[in-house]
Amino acid sequence: MLFSKPHKIFHLIYPSIIWRHKTNEKKIWLTFDDGPHSGITPWLLTVLKKHKIKATFFLTGKEILKYPDLFSQIKKEGHVIGNHSFSHYNGWLTNNATYLDDIEKCQELMPKNKLFRPPFGKVGFNQIRKIKKKYKIILWDILTMDFSKNYSPKKIEKNILNNVKKGSIIVFHNNLVSKKNVTGSLENIIIKLKERGFSFSSTW
Repeated sequence: MLFSKPHKIFHLIYPSIIWRHKTNEKKIWLTFDDGPHSGITPWLLTVLKKHKIKATFFLTGKEILKYPDLFSQIKKEGHVIGNHSFSHYNGWLTNNATYLDDIEKCQELMPKNKLFRPPFGKVGFNQIRKIKKKYKIILWDILTMDFSKNYSPKKIEKNILNNVKKGSIIVFHNNLVSKKNVTGSLENIIIKLKERGFSFSSTW
């Protein structure tokens, strides 16, 4: 599921997954996967605070344990925190018991809200059947591709502005691999989306 805009067929195959919010308002959901990480999370928090935006951070347990102060800061500044698993396993390559246990291991560190985003967007049917009993499974309708060497900040900006809709869920990454593209594009994108009349939500 590594693509900038998922085909509608996936919405039919995975109807229990939230791909985009159903809303008539010009609201979008900014989300950040991975982390926290000292090399980029403070920058993200500064930009979001500057523009008075509350976002959703899907964090991994292993990084939370490395950076507990950043985890606390994300919570303190009013952002929503979701489960991105403890170890960042690929669901297509991991047996169900190991995958589900890894989610629960991360959840022990989480606030009470039950949001889950599968690492890599890859999760099996049987895994979904189990996970959806306890969590809202959140994917996206716009993946920025900020981790790709084939994407520049300008290309990411164009991708988002050409595809954004009411209720869009946009994925950026909170890691060093994506840092150059994220720091080169995020603030311009926020400004241009606001100019188009969009606001930002973190209510699920």
